[in-house]
Amino acid sequence: MAATVQNVVTSGVFELDGGSWEVENNVWIVGDDKEVIVIDAAHDAKLIADAVGGRAVKAIVSTHAHNDHVNAAPELARLTGAPIWLHPDDRVLWDLTHPGRAPEAELAEGQVISVGGTELKVIHTPGHAPGAVCLYAADLGAVFAGDTLFHGGPGATGRSYSDYPTIVASIREKLFALPDETTVHTGHGEHTTIGAEKQGSAGW
Repeated sequence: MAATVQNVVTSGVFELDGGSWEVENNVWIVGDDKEVIVIDAAHDAKLIADAVGGRAVKAIVSTHAHNDHVNAAPELARLTGAPIWLHPDDRVLWDLTHPGRAPEAELAEGQVISVGGTELKVIHTPGHAPGAVCLYAADLGAVFAGDTLFHGGPGATGRSYSDYPTIVASIREKLFALPDETTVHTGHGEHTTIGAEKQGSAGW
């Protein structure tokens, strides 16, 4: 069985800088009928584990460490036995949600994660968060962008540890280098393509 992409939508609260917002998050499960990775364990570990079913979870990969993307990660790790992977530049945000509980492994630019017959390349895309990453699967024609790039433009940069010029540079220099037809699987909301976001980027 070839690798597939499965979407689970979870609901909860995003909290930062003293504010809180109700949000729905896209959780992505990538793999085959035997093994998967989970991208962004948000809000509901049991719902995610139920979607995984009997498959082995090789890793819980966090595109960044805002609480709404990692709040279910330790419980999902407990349920599945999988390690949590995070870029080290986002430990400052991770520690706000999970003080005293470190991720098991670090993500790095150019790292390749193999699962279910596909490979996902780690692309470090700071701006929304200092350790934000995207995961590019060339053979799936897809990039898992977390909150770096959405349908309609860059992710938010109005809160602590974010920077607008940095996220724009990350998108233009790294994500826009991908093929135009690449599907962008986002952290919230609907998907888009690299080509569509290029066309709409003139006003950034």
